[in-house]
Amino acid sequence: MADTIIIVDDEQHIIDLAKLYLEKEGFKTTSATNGILALQKILSEKPALVVLDLMLPELDGWEVCRRVRADSDVPIIMLTARSDDIDRIVGLELGADDYLTKPFNPRELVARVKAILRRTEKRVSAPDTPSDRIITVDNLSIFPDRRIVTVGGENVGLRVKEFDLLATLAENKGMVFTREKLLDVVWGYDFAGETRTVDVHVAHLRHKLQGMSPTIETVWGVGYRLDS
Repeated sequence: MADTIIIVDDEQHIIDLAKLYLEKEGFKTTSATNGILALQKILSEKPALVVLDLMLPELDGWEVCRRVRADSDVPIIMLTARSDDIDRIVGLELGADDYLTKPFNPRELVARVKAILRRTEKRVSAPDTPSDRIITVDNLSIFPDRRIVTVGGENVGLRVKEFDLLATLAENKGMVFTREKLLDVVWGYDFAGETRTVDVHVAHLRHKLQGMSPTIETVWGVGYRLDS
């Protein structure tokens, strides 16, 4: 069965363009033109992914994202017509997985959708009986197959991309990753340019992992590494 993508935008030509390219790649699509209808559809239809515009009537995209995240981990790609970082940062902080600035290249949208769904499918297809493999760095323990993180024995709740980012750094302790490389490894696409996504997720990890004895270090002009 084809994955269903919900496209939420109050501009019909944007919906039509996204539908054209996504359906050409075999996806099933449905749409909503305001925030209230979008929220109802997302929670009732359980789509594989949501493409969500920020500027919506009835209920804006930020509020839709916030309410969806209280109930669901469905992947969300946010669309914004603004070039300001603040829109993107707020969206990511509310739990969006990715963002695109309008006007966007529909081929890039398709690439982002495929990349996110590939990673989602890998998590869903994990073995029913998780292994006991553990990544340990000082008082940080990561159970990759169970997707559990503990600091000093206490569980820490992380979002999907936060977990993937931390696991990547921990599995390669001491190795410096550029932001572009982290986008490739964690988000699943090679996207040079707007790497603020990585910075926001690192900031979230640092906040949530207070008390962790290894640190996520910034290597100025290069990227990040996890080290004791």
